[in-house]
Amino acid sequence: MSVAFVKEESAEAAQETLLPDRPVSPHPNLVTEDGLKALEAQLQAARDAYETANAIEDVNERRRQSAGPLRDARYFTERVRTAQVMPVPEDKSVVAFGSTVTFSRDDGRVQTYRVVGEDEADPKAGSISYVSPVAGALSGKAVGDLVTVGEQELEIVRIS
Repeated sequence: MSVAFVKEESAEAAQETLLPDRPVSPHPNLVTEDGLKALEAQLQAARDAYETANAIEDVNERRRQSAGPLRDARYFTERVRTAQVMPVPEDKSVVAFGSTVTFSRDDGRVQTYRVVGEDEADPKAGSISYVSPVAGALSGKAVGDLVTVGEQELEIVRIS
């Protein structure tokens, strides 16, 4: 019988479905309380997807379907394990982790962002990572201070 008609598990087939780990940032894993909850929810979603994939009868399809959730579960397990929940800043006089800062740019645009952890940052939704160039430049500065990011000058308008 031809090998083409035989389903066999092979080390080669198994290797094809292993995905490399998602890169983990070298920076401290600072998070807000909401950020930790989001990481825990993403971990649970990855575990659920992995469990669903493991119910597939065909071994090759099971491997393909479980590869992504398994990789995500490893990543989120590590991120939850290393998470350092930062308190909401009480001092609103300077920009800090967890602050919401409004600044104006040279071109007249006014933008507002909350400074959060790397995994919870979403600039389109109004949050930036504390390790981003903008957050780094704004950190420790007060209303009225000017900072330069790239070729842009930013003026802090409000901190909340």
